[in-house]
Amino acid sequence: MLVGVLFPGVTPDELDRQLDELELLADTAGADVVARIVQHRDAPDPATFLGSGKVQELREICLALDSDTVVFEHNLSPAQQRNLEKILGRTAIDRTAVILDIFAQNARTPEGKAQVELALLQYRLPRLRRADGSLSQQAGGIGTRGPGETQLEVDRRRLVQRMHHIQSELKQIDRTRGVQRRGRARGRHREVTLVGYTNAGKSSMLNALTDAGAEVEDRLFATLDPRTRQRQLPGGETVLFTDTVGFISNLPHELVRAFMSTLKSVQLADLLVHVVDGNSDTAELQIAAVREVLHEIDADAVPELLVFNKSDVVGSRAQELSKLYEGSVCVSAKTGDNLDEVIATIGDRLRTNDRVVTLHLPLDRGDLLAAAHREGEVIETSFSDESVVVHVVLDPVGIARFSEWRAS
Repeated sequence: MLVGVLFPGVTPDELDRQLDELELLADTAGADVVARIVQHRDAPDPATFLGSGKVQELREICLALDSDTVVFEHNLSPAQQRNLEKILGRTAIDRTAVILDIFAQNARTPEGKAQVELALLQYRLPRLRRADGSLSQQAGGIGTRGPGETQLEVDRRRLVQRMHHIQSELKQIDRTRGVQRRGRARGRHREVTLVGYTNAGKSSMLNALTDAGAEVEDRLFATLDPRTRQRQLPGGETVLFTDTVGFISNLPHELVRAFMSTLKSVQLADLLVHVVDGNSDTAELQIAAVREVLHEIDADAVPELLVFNKSDVVGSRAQELSKLYEGSVCVSAKTGDNLDEVIATIGDRLRTNDRVVTLHLPLDRGDLLAAAHREGEVIETSFSDESVVVHVVLDPVGIARFSEWRAS
């Protein structure tokens, strides 16, 4: 059973879209949606979110339809969730709980599982309670004062300890990733990260760009664990492409915090390829939602290339949208249509943004040519009567070092 509340400033169409997406989420989590119920309110009820009369109506509908779970589009406080379950006599959860459940089902790698478990624990900690309402106290032990901890306090302490353990594991993983990133930086390879709304086709795009063989499924959050593959652009540069977890509107803060080690690939990228579902009626809203998440993780300053995917689908808006957004391109990752333009545009953007410089080195200075190979990634070398012309990718330090021979 899906529940939405129409607050001031939200149109019925907007709420319908939100509930449509919630239904997709519920379906991905393995639930069958039997009905929806909507209430108009100026503000949520502090105790039950809905009004008391609506809660009773909801209870009767659930009984009639044999619905065992009620899912709210809006976030519920722990007290609201507890009160609703007591009155309804069945599970009451919110959108965040559904998304966390999907992530728990889809995590595959140890890192992904740890990140999802941390997010789940952060969500459950304030909602922790004894199933039987018992607050029985444990013996305090010899030399202690007072009657000891309640069972609830014991459970909460164990939960916090587990969270600290996972956070330590993720910090170690982040340190390992940092070493890998520094190694990549020394290799002077540019990094391109694929971002976008969930199910926009990022994994298909990674396959099209790099023959990665990534699993592709037509469902939400099919990819949780990042994949990095490399390819050479037509200009000769080696580029690392990374696929990331899909974003969604109102992405739970627990997930954003838990996945920060993974999302660093977004923050540190040289270019973001923002893949958009060109067949979606809400493409513009999805773009805004992704950019909101990018802002939240401090990645909104990274250069962005909009790529409207699924141009092969009948009725797709990909071409129309690419004309509305200056500098964007449309593509079909599935058929490869217009993929060459996407690759060329990525190369142009990287060269515009970054560190490809032209050096004119004296013919008798082989040491400088060797140093250019050591310091950066040489893309092209040619010879003239007076010098060796080298096109090379350099970091700011390398650019300063070769400033004397840099073409003006």
